[in-house]
Amino acid sequence: MVKIDFTYQQEVLPIIARLEDKKKKLDNARPLPNAALRNIRQALSVEWTYNSNAIEGNSLTLRETQMVLEEGITVSGKSLREHFEAKNHETALKHLYSLVAMQNPLLSSEILSLHGYVLRSIEDDFAGRLRTGGVRISGANFIPPNAQKVPDLLDALIQYTNSNPGKLSVIELAAIFHHQFVYVHPFFDGNGRTVRLVMNLLLMRAGYPPAIILSNDRKKYYEALNQANKGKYQKLMLLICQAVERSLNIYLSVLPGADEYLPISNLVEEESIPYGQEYLSLLARRGKIDAHKEGRVWYTSRKAVAEYINKNEATIRVHDKSAKSLD
Repeated sequence: MVKIDFTYQQEVLPIIARLEDKKKKLDNARPLPNAALRNIRQALSVEWTYNSNAIEGNSLTLRETQMVLEEGITVSGKSLREHFEAKNHETALKHLYSLVAMQNPLLSSEILSLHGYVLRSIEDDFAGRLRTGGVRISGANFIPPNAQKVPDLLDALIQYTNSNPGKLSVIELAAIFHHQFVYVHPFFDGNGRTVRLVMNLLLMRAGYPPAIILSNDRKKYYEALNQANKGKYQKLMLLICQAVERSLNIYLSVLPGADEYLPISNLVEEESIPYGQEYLSLLARRGKIDAHKEGRVWYTSRKAVAEYINKNEATIRVHDKSAKSLD
C-alpha cells in the first residue's frame, strides 16, 4: 500500500463529524416515504451512471443517458460502446444494491462481479478478471504494479479495509480504498467505474447514501488521486466528503422542515449575509460550511452561513478575551 499521511485529519475530521450528524438525523427519520425514496434512487442512479461514465470519456449527456436507460432509445451519433457503458452501469448498480443488503465484509468476488457487469459485451475476455499484463495510465504520476503482484495486493487491500486497523471512519476508509485500488489498477479496463461502485458499497453498507463524484470535477478528481499517490489524501478526502454531503442533503430534503439550499450567488444578495460570493464559495470548496455542488454551482443554506458567522464571532470573542487578559 502507498504510505498514508494522516495529517489530512486535522482539516477533514470536522467535516466528517458534520456528515455523521446528518446521517444520524437521516437514520432517526427512517423509514422515509417509499415514493420519495424511489424517486431519489432513480434520479441518483441516472446521475451516477452519467457522471461515472463521463469521467472516463463517455460523451452521452445526462439527458441522453436518461433516455437510454429509461426509454431504451438509441442516440444518433453515439457509439455502441457508449450505449453499452450506460446499460452496463445500470445493471451493475442493481447488482450493487443487492450486495449492500447482504451486509457482509467486502469480498474479492463482489469486486470481480461488479467489474464483470461494467465490461459485459464490451470486453468479455477481460470482464470480471484480473489483469495479466502491464498497464500505463495516461496523465498519472505513477506506473501500476507488475501484474504478478496484483492478486496479493488486492487481497491485502481488502483485508486492510475489512480489519480497519486505524479505526478510521467509513468515509476515510472508502477514500483510502478508492485510491489504493486505483494504484493497484487490478484490471486492464474499467477500474474507475468499478472502484466508484465498490467505494459506495462500503459507504452504503454503513448506511450512507451513494457518493457521486461529478464529471465537472474530473480534473480535480485526477489531481486528488495524483496527490494521494504521494500519500497526501486531503484533496481526495475533501472531494469524497463533498460527494457524500450532496447526497445526504438530497435525502434530508424530503423531511419536514428541511433546510433550503440556494445558490450562493442568491444568498449574498441578502442583507444578513456579510460575505461576498467568492468568500462563501471558498468556504464551500474547503468544506468549512454545509454546502454542495449542482453542476458548477455551489449551494448552501441560510442556516449554514449563520452557524459559520456565529462560530466565527465566538472565536473572535475568545481571542479578544485572551488579548485583554495579557494587557
